[in-house]
Amino acid sequence: MAASNVNVVVVTGNLTRDPELRSTPGGTSVCKLRVAVNSRRKDGQTGDWVDKPNYFDVTVWGAQGENCANYLSKGRPVAIEGRLDWREWEKDGVKRQSVEIIANSVQFLGSRDGSGGGGEGGQGGGFSPSSDVPADASDFAGATAGGGGDDDIPF
Repeated sequence: MAASNVNVVVVTGNLTRDPELRSTPGGTSVCKLRVAVNSRRKDGQTGDWVDKPNYFDVTVWGAQGENCANYLSKGRPVAIEGRLDWREWEKDGVKRQSVEIIANSVQFLGSRDGSGGGGEGGQGGGFSPSSDVPADASDFAGATAGGGGDDDIPF
């Protein structure tokens, strides 16, 4: 029986620089991102919680890469789902290697203009850590605490 391999990674973090868009000789767009993802851990000496940043290089292909270059900027929060890819090369006689994320999907978090509305007013400045999509709370409008209605289940 053959073993199956799984190579899936999901990260959420903030861009550490503006996206870099290029094209292959065949005309396919490729966008490079760098994402910082914090890990929290307790300092053994002080007992305080400290953030340790981890940095990931991300490659986004095609139209999705073009969208990233057009709508994302340094500091913007994103969620990325993709796979890990290990590369090796030699430069000036020294072997080098890196692991990067090849994105299957990039979700833009927060808003571009900092108002939470996702409008066009911002110039890549600040951002708000809210979603571009407004929440629909209409399902909860008629709920009352403690029950007491005719629909109560008797047990």
